[in-house]
Amino acid sequence: MFRRLFWFLTGAATGVWATTKVNRALRRLSPDSLAATAADRALETGARLRTFAHDVRAGMAQREGELHDALGLTGADRGDRRPAPRELDNELPAPRRGIAYNAYDRKDEH
Repeated sequence: MFRRLFWFLTGAATGVWATTKVNRALRRLSPDSLAATAADRALETGARLRTFAHDVRAGMAQREGELHDALGLTGADRGDRRPAPRELDNELPAPRRGIAYNAYDRKDEH
């Protein structure tokens, strides 16, 4: 009698555990959940890339300062004048001179 009750309860507990696992997996693999997970990971990756770029820029600036100090360059000798933001806004890109290909203008017709 007790052996049957033990196996019945073991089977019921296993069934509840398996059902819970399957339901969690189905919720995790639903389209909305997958989209949210992808968006979260994209945001996390973007934040890591921004942090990496900031660290690289800081390291570059530090190393550049060390090199300028080692070479004995002053601020005027460095040539690191960056244009003011208003100067950048007034600059327009150079006009493009594209050459369009026209198949009817070919001279080497056979």
